[in-house]
Order: sequence, then structure tokens, then C-alpha cells
Amino acid sequence: DEFVPTPALASALAGASHLGSLCKEGHTRREGSSSLPALGFWGAQGMMCMSGCPGEHRGIVVILILTKLYDYNLGSITESSLWRSTDYGTTYEKLNDKVGLKTILSYLYVCPTNKRKIMLLTDPEVESSLLISSDEGATYQKYRLNFYIHSLLFHPKQEDWILAYSQDQKLFSSVEFGRRWLLLHEGVTPNRFYWFTTVGRICTQDLKCIVFVLFLSDAQYITCKMQNCSEATRSKPFPGYIDHNSLIVQGDYVFVQLTSGGRPHYYVSYRRSPFAQMKLPKYSLPKDMHVISTDENQVFAAVQEWNQNDTYNLYISDTRGVYFTLALENVKSSQGLEGNVMIDLYEVAGIKGMFLANKKIDNQVKTFITYNKGRDWSLLQAPHTDLRGNPIHCLLPYCSLHLHLKVSDNPYTSGNIASRDTAPSIIVASGNIGTELSDNDISMFVTSDAGNTWRQIFEEEHSVLYLDQGGVLVAMKHTSLPIRHLWLSFDEGRSWSKYSFTSLPLFVDGVLGEPGEETLIMTVFGHFSHRSEWQLVKVDYKSIFDRRCEEEDYRPWQLHSQGEACIMGAKRIYRKRKSEKKCMQGKYAGAMTSEPCVCTEADFDCDYGYERHSNGQCLPAFWYNPSSLSKDCSLGQSYLNSTGYRKVVSNNCTDGVRERYTAKPQQCPGKPPQGLRILTADGRLTAQQGHNVTFLVQLEEGDLQRSLIQVDFGDGIAVSYANLSSTEDGIKHIYQNVGIFRVTVLVENSLGSDSAVLYLHVTCPLEHVHLSLPFVTTKNKEINATAVLWPSQVGTLTYVWWFGNNTEPLITLEGSITFTFSVEGMNTITVQVSAGNTILQDTKTIAVYEKFQSLRLSFSPNLDDYNPDIPEWRRDISRVVKRALVEATGISSKHILVAVLPGLPTSAELFILPYQDATGEKKRTAANLEQISETLIQKLNQNLVHFELKPGVRILVHAAHLTAAPLVDLTPSHSGSAMLMLLSVVFVGLAVFIIYKFKSFATGNLLTLPSPSLPCDEREGNNFRLFLSPSCST
Repeated sequence: DEFVPTPALASALAGASHLGSLCKEGHTRREGSSSLPALGFWGAQGMMCMSGCPGEHRGIVVILILTKLYDYNLGSITESSLWRSTDYGTTYEKLNDKVGLKTILSYLYVCPTNKRKIMLLTDPEVESSLLISSDEGATYQKYRLNFYIHSLLFHPKQEDWILAYSQDQKLFSSVEFGRRWLLLHEGVTPNRFYWFTTVGRICTQDLKCIVFVLFLSDAQYITCKMQNCSEATRSKPFPGYIDHNSLIVQGDYVFVQLTSGGRPHYYVSYRRSPFAQMKLPKYSLPKDMHVISTDENQVFAAVQEWNQNDTYNLYISDTRGVYFTLALENVKSSQGLEGNVMIDLYEVAGIKGMFLANKKIDNQVKTFITYNKGRDWSLLQAPHTDLRGNPIHCLLPYCSLHLHLKVSDNPYTSGNIASRDTAPSIIVASGNIGTELSDNDISMFVTSDAGNTWRQIFEEEHSVLYLDQGGVLVAMKHTSLPIRHLWLSFDEGRSWSKYSFTSLPLFVDGVLGEPGEETLIMTVFGHFSHRSEWQLVKVDYKSIFDRRCEEEDYRPWQLHSQGEACIMGAKRIYRKRKSEKKCMQGKYAGAMTSEPCVCTEADFDCDYGYERHSNGQCLPAFWYNPSSLSKDCSLGQSYLNSTGYRKVVSNNCTDGVRERYTAKPQQCPGKPPQGLRILTADGRLTAQQGHNVTFLVQLEEGDLQRSLIQVDFGDGIAVSYANLSSTEDGIKHIYQNVGIFRVTVLVENSLGSDSAVLYLHVTCPLEHVHLSLPFVTTKNKEINATAVLWPSQVGTLTYVWWFGNNTEPLITLEGSITFTFSVEGMNTITVQVSAGNTILQDTKTIAVYEKFQSLRLSFSPNLDDYNPDIPEWRRDISRVVKRALVEATGISSKHILVAVLPGLPTSAELFILPYQDATGEKKRTAANLEQISETLIQKLNQNLVHFELKPGVRILVHAAHLTAAPLVDLTPSHSGSAMLMLLSVVFVGLAVFIIYKFKSFATGNLLTLPSPSLPCDEREGNNFRLFLSPSCST
């Protein structure tokens, strides 16, 4: 049996931990256990949560458990059971009869804003339904769905509002807690949909305000109204497409990623304002970015730069999330079980601005701590004594305490480190003492003064649970063996007592704490053996305390960093229960007092573009021009001129050096235009014919708003703008023709001018490629191959030619080439045409021989009625005619090649080819070919060659009296140019005496009829010259 948590339950538990406190005393016994019937021998899954009841049932805590039986042989869930307890887990009631005896459940959700509301999802392999309870799971109503739910997202404030994502990538919304659903959009990216949290406004239950949903679809960031997500109400706040799966919404911030030129670029929108590109130091050149935190109107991000592989740099932003400065370099990272990146950074609960991070220094990983959001970092002081009281000799910076900072993805087990908002000074973590972090000799450590001093508490890893606001710490050993004891501490980990929680050793799968402020009941669940039934052990600590704590039971405690009392610009004093007092704490009161400090240099970090030097000063980086902040500034306006420092966000200090370090408003100077750039809105240098192209004009320096802007689009059209307001959304233009256009922009004001150029490739979509070349040619003679395109003008093209078995292609910018085959037999030519992001290709086969003969064929006139004049039809008829010739004459198909020619009337060219056997010896001489030719003419003249095109339509094949068409399939369909060529050939043919006989083709003895690809042919536009071989003279 296996207990496996689910993402759905994790979110439910996160909400359940904030329920109100109990109103009456519960059971007083320290331990009790109950068991659930065995779920079978195939393996079981389960999820578990606690829920508090308000109103008339106040004081009741409900535990719901969903177990599932997974049959590994069938590969599916075959059974589920729902259990409910209302007495803190002492007894459980099976609810299968209330949800349907044959119903198989898959997920359990608890509404995060109203724990009385429960939602169950059925197994989609069996049915698509959900069950809803409004009385904490006592009764249920079943609703059938016309889609299969993949995941749910509850609104952060409105209890009945839910977004549902279906298995076929559709997004639905409900304002009735799942009783009715409305389709919002199709093709939504998984896990990329969010509620729009209106800044400064709370929507009422009657929907009098407009509620928006944000999601990613077809690589576009889309917002729409929840009540009506029609095409008219949808908007795309970010212009253009973004990278797949890159939309992230956290608090007031929306982040997207756009890759161009092989580099990712990151954009942010603060409080739904227009997107701005996130500014990292110029040469950070990020490969990857992860948003760690957006608390307190500031973005904490981990960035992997171009020269990093297993580490990330930490950056912290201004309020808008645009300008980032370095907080810590080379923080260790690792891969999670699902391939996700995990950063070794831990935000301590209860104390804002306090983080722990594991930094890699010279291939050693060390743990650092900060109390001011990364402005200053320091190593951890190791304990002075070990668990037995022996002294530890560990001197900074050569030796220190190092901690493992991974938190658990399993909501029922603790990770390597734990802290709580209601116990702000207590941190429990696993780690080691030495020169670097190690996976060996791991012990457990605790601090009760927010990281200033540490104590060793166990020599092996333990899971630690916080009870009674940290007044009670419960530790259970991390082991794969069964256990029956746990450890309790009532003095913040200074001393521990051993307790037995079960009579028989138990394989512990996890621990669930009672929700609320006064957590004093915990439920341990596991198995006595790997094939036994579930065991749930309820542990109630209330009887340990005989009273609630009073004021005299507490003492004041001041938060500090190695004696420095001003943390984040304030002195904060908390109250702690005296270690010798054993009383129940009750509701957490937070800090007793908070007093602002006088601002010092330590309250300020370096501003964007500045770096802290060894003397502590913030000076401009080599790549940064401090005057660049005024580049978007207009004459007559003002901007904030940085001093090189900026106050740490959420720092509460006052007076002192604040005035000296704070940016000063300054009048915008008048400057000539410099650093002018013109680019397209999507960053591409290609555009489609007939579509809008948006050009952006940017200046490094100068007053663009008071300058004259002139843009020449390169197609004979130019525009002028007198102010920036006309170009804020870009300059739009439509090109009616394809080609490469030189776009120039000139910006000038009274102080000077600047210009810039952009070359834009305008194309239209390439739809079809047809390779034109002879069907047969002679050995060692040049042939012409032409790629015929549709449409004929598509813009800049690249042609890639592959000949025979050559592994190296020939790349050209022209659509025609000449080539010589020196080996007899069947050869292939392939051409690939690249137009923008489109690549099309065509392949043809050409027969190459030193000697061959040919004859023109004609057909019954009725064949023309069925001739659509397309290559596919001609290929099929050629195959049918060849088969008819073989059947009528008995000649081997190896000697025959038939090619139906384009145009009307329908005609074909018959080629009689020499044939080589496997040894390479020719089986037929020239005399043999003459004999084959006579046989074919005889059968054709006797009307013995025919085929059935369709029932009732019989086609006769004849020998024609005149070869008056090219031997090349020029176009996919006959055209005016083909007909003109045909007429030209006929007129030339009437002026030349031609003997009706088979043409004998051989080197130095060739009678050439007008064929643009046979030897001695010279093409000049639509004119053709006729030559006689061997001298090629008239």
C-alpha cells in the first residue's frame, strides 16, 4: 500500500491550515488509533484533509480521507472510499453510500475561502461528474459534466467562483461552485490560466464588478471577462506572440518571455500596466529565469547567466519589477523529480526580508543568511557544543554551519527545513558543520533567535511539526523502518522528551496537524506492514496543559542580527513564552512593538547600473551611462536622477541619510537625437505582403517628443510625424509588393539629427514547387533543371539542390541550374526552396543513357475530355500506358519509359532504353533497340495498344506522325507560355523537312527538335534556336 498525495490536496491543505481556533476542549487522552479496512494487495492511493466548521457547528473539526485502490495489473483505479471523522480522528464513517456505491472518486477539493464547501471529482475513465457538499462532507449532490476536468482553480476571495481546465485544453468558469459551467476559451495552455485580481477593488457576490481571467493560448497572452468571454471582450495586453508556457502571474505582477535572436527577453506588467522589458545588468545575458517571490511589491528572481550551469544569481527589483540589481551570486540549483529546477533559497516565515541561501564558492557549497533582502549576507555561526555538550571548534569563515534548504512537495511530511509565521524566531533544519555542505553526517539543528545562534538537537534526520504556535515541537525520525516513538520539546528545542504514540511499530507515511491557531492534535498515518490496512493514530496534547498562558508567562524578545537591533529599518520586539512555563499559548499576537530606526547607509542598496565596491560605495558599472535615465525625458518635464543608491523595499527607516541617498527630481535637459534605432514590433526582419508591419522608433538620447520624425518605407511611400504621440503604438505600413525594402528614419530637432536604416524582406507564402527537367538525357551532356514556383514572386528565396546519391547539396539563389550526369541509369534530382519559415521540395527522376530512341504517341480524342492537365494525372496515365505497351508487345518494362506531356491535345513521349543486368552487361545492342522499335510501331499501328480509363471509356494509343512538343514537363498545368512555345515549335517544324521515323540518339549524331533542355539548346526568353548535331550549326 502506498500513500500518494495529489496537487489538488496540497492546495486544499494550504487553505486548511488557516482555519479558526477551536471553541471547546477536546479529548484529553494522549494517543488513540483507528484503522481503515484493507484496500487490497495492488497498492492504494489516498488524500487527507482537515476542515473547520463555523456557525452552529463551531468547535467541530472534520477530517476527510479519500482512498483509492490502484490495480497494477489492469493499470487503473478499480475502487475508492471516502471516510469522514468529526471527533478529531477517533472514529471514521464510510460515506460510499452517500456518494454512490459504484462511484469511483479521483480528487478531493476544499474551498479555500469556505472550508464547509467540498468538491469531489469522479474518475474520468468511468464517468465525468462532480459531487458537491456544503456541510463539510456530510451530504453530497451529484452533477454530470459534458467535459472532463483536469484541474481546478478557486478564486482567492469569492468562494463560489471556480475555473476548470479540461483534458482537451478548454477553460470553463463557474459562479455557482461547479453546478453550472460556461466555456471561456479553447486551446488554453496547461497550468497557464489565472484569476484577474483587481487592484484596490473587491468584487461583490452579485457580480456588479467586471471579473477578468488571464490565460495563455496559441502563444498569446489573453484576458477576457468571466461573464462573457466573447471575441469582442478579449484583449491581448502583450503585443505579439510569447514563448510557449511562459505566462506567469504572481500577485500584482504578470511575467512573459519572448525569445528572439537566440536570447530570451523578459517582460513584466505591474498592476496590469503596459508591459516593460525587465532590465538586468547589461552583460548578464540570461539563459533562464525563475520568479522566487513577489512579496511586498518587489520581485525576487533567480537568473542563470550565460556562463553558469548548476548555479543561479539572485536579483531583486524595484517596485515595478523592471530594474534589477544583484543580491547574491552562484546560488546552488538542482533538478527536481519532474525535471523542474530547484533553487537552494529559503524564505524564513514570520520575518520579512530574512532568507537563507546555499552559495557555491570554489566548488564548495556554503550556507548564507540575510536579514535585509539580500543587501548583506553572512555565514552561519556553528553551535559551540554538540548534542552531548562537548565543545565544537569551528571558527568563521573557515568553518560554519551549513543547512539543506529543500522543502517538501508532500504536504504530509516536512522537508529539510521548517519555519512558521506564528513562531518567527524558530527555525528547524538538517545540515552539518564544516567547511561545506555535505550529504554525510547529517544532524538536526534549531535556532530560537532567528538564526543568530544554533543548537544541535538530533544526530539523524527527523520530521518536525510545530504545535501551539511553536510552544510545542514534535519530532519523528526519518527512516524506512517502523517506529513507535516521537520526541517533544516545550522550550524551543532546548530539551526533548521521548513518548510512545503506538503500541506496535508503525511505518509512518505522514503527519497531519489540526488546522487553526491552537494546533494541539495531530494524526499520524501509516501501516504496520506493507500489506496491512491503513492505521491512523490520533495524538492529543491538550491534557499536557492544565491552563492557558497569561501575561506573566511571557517575556519580551527583540529581533536582531548579531546584536544589530535595526532590521529592515525598524526595531521589532516579540513576546515569547518563558521556557519554564508549561501553558497553552492560544492565538498568535504578532510583534508587541515596532519602532522605526534612523536611516543609515546599510538601509540602501545599489541602484540599477551601479555596483558596490570594496569601500562600500555604489559606483556606475563600466557598461552603464547614468545620464541614460533621461533618454525618455522631454524638455520641460523632470525625471528622478539616481544617486547610485535606492532604499531597500519595505525598509521602514526614517530621516538620517535618507535625503542624501534618495533620487532627486531633475529637469529634463535638451539633447540632440543620438542612438536612433528602427525595428519591427515583433523584432523580425520579414513581413508578409498585404499585412500590417509595425515599426518602432527608439532613441538612446534626445527629446523624441519634440523632434520631427521622417520615415521612408522604401516602396515610394514616406510619412512624417511632429511628435511622439503619433508613434507610441508604432508606425504601421502595408507593403503591396514582395522584395527587399530599405526603410530609413530621420529624427531631427533644433540641436541636431540622427538617422537609421532597416532592410525588410517582404514575402508572400510559397504554396507549390514544381521541378522541371527532361525525362531522359544522354550521358555527359548538360541538362537544365528549373524550379517553377507558385506564386511566381514570393520574395527572397534559397534553393538547395540534391543530385543522385551526393551527400553534399548545392545551394543557390537562382531557380535554375545546369548539371551533367556521368553515370548511366536512373538518377534523382531534389530541390528544396526556402522562403521565410516555409520549406517546400519536389523530386524528379531522370534516365541517363549513352544511346536511346524515342517516339511521340497520341491518344483517342476522348481522352482530352478527362485530362485535368496536372502532374499527378499525367504520372498515372504514363504508368497505365506503359503497362498497356508491355501487355501488347511482351517487351520487358525495363526497356520502356512513357512520359505524358502537358497541354492539349494529350500526347506522350515513348523512350526505348537499353537495359543493364545485375552484372553490368548490356542485354540489348543498337540493333536490338531497332527491333524493339519496329515491334512497338507494328502493335501501335494495329490498334493493339489500348487501356480502359473508366467503365465504358476505352482509349487507343497511336504512333504520332510529328514530334511537335517539348520533352519536358514544364508546368503543373498548361499555360499561355506553354501554348506559345508549342505554336513556335510547329511553325519551325513546317520549315524543316523531317523524316517520320524513330529518332536515333547517340553522341555526335543527334536531330534535335525544340526541347529547352536537350543538348545544343539555347534559351532566349520565349525564343528557341534549332541546331543540327554534331556541329550545332544551321
